[in-house]
Amino acid sequence: MHYAVGIDLGGSSVKAVAITDAGDVLQKHNQDFNPAREMDFANTIKVLLQRIQLELKHAPACVGVAAPGLASSDGLSIAYMPGRLEGLESLNWTRLLGLERNVPVLNDAQAALLGEGWTGAAKGMRNVIMITLGTGVGGAAIVDGRLLRGAIGRAGHLGHSCLDMNAPPDITGIPGSIEYLIGNYSIQERTGNRYKSTHQLIDAYRAGDAIAAKHWLESLRALACGISSYINILDPDAIILGGGIARAGRDLFEPLEKYLRPVEWQPGGHSVRLVPAQLGEFAGAIGSAKNALNQ
Repeated sequence: MHYAVGIDLGGSSVKAVAITDAGDVLQKHNQDFNPAREMDFANTIKVLLQRIQLELKHAPACVGVAAPGLASSDGLSIAYMPGRLEGLESLNWTRLLGLERNVPVLNDAQAALLGEGWTGAAKGMRNVIMITLGTGVGGAAIVDGRLLRGAIGRAGHLGHSCLDMNAPPDITGIPGSIEYLIGNYSIQERTGNRYKSTHQLIDAYRAGDAIAAKHWLESLRALACGISSYINILDPDAIILGGGIARAGRDLFEPLEKYLRPVEWQPGGHSVRLVPAQLGEFAGAIGSAKNALNQ
């Protein structure tokens, strides 16, 4: 059976899929590794690939990798990912895995959108933006049917756009970014240590906590303003929302709609749809497999 393997490297786990070129998933794997142990992520991926080949009884036609950071210009490694996953930068995955065919490498958020565009919520869309809401805020865009990469791979880092020039900087140095204003990493700072996580904040909001409502709705108003800017720049058919915070469901989507529509430019009454992601934690693995098949 002709199949591809897609691998998505996270901060402490690896997601992998075996999938046909028609988009039928044959296997899914989610394997933890020890980020404190040197190159444990690479060894984990090698073992997973061997396991898939053994169980499916022959080698995949191609393998693709998604990982955090900026992919190199030749698409064979991650060129820039400071502070995490030591050994990832400049690691050539084709050589590591001992494969003859090149293993293309893609940023994880870009891979997630590629996956959603293949078999998920963005299927059939030629202009679409994806925003992932979690510890930080990731993003990616497909424009006129092509994944937007940019000159050095920075395109689509939507979480690092400025909404408040007087607020603290995020990891890229941008002050008052959407990532800072809604990302889970800053929740304690933004709420004076009242809430330890965004999930705790949302639970308090659901319970009728007025202070939680103030913080949560301020975050969503910021997100709505950011989204309206993206709409004006890239003119998408839809905005796909994924990540752990997006599991808030109606408590995210309903107030976000309320804040977005008054600031969204709607020529001829046209409004952009807000759509929940469909592929969950395996979107990046599916997208990395699609990227390999596209090569």
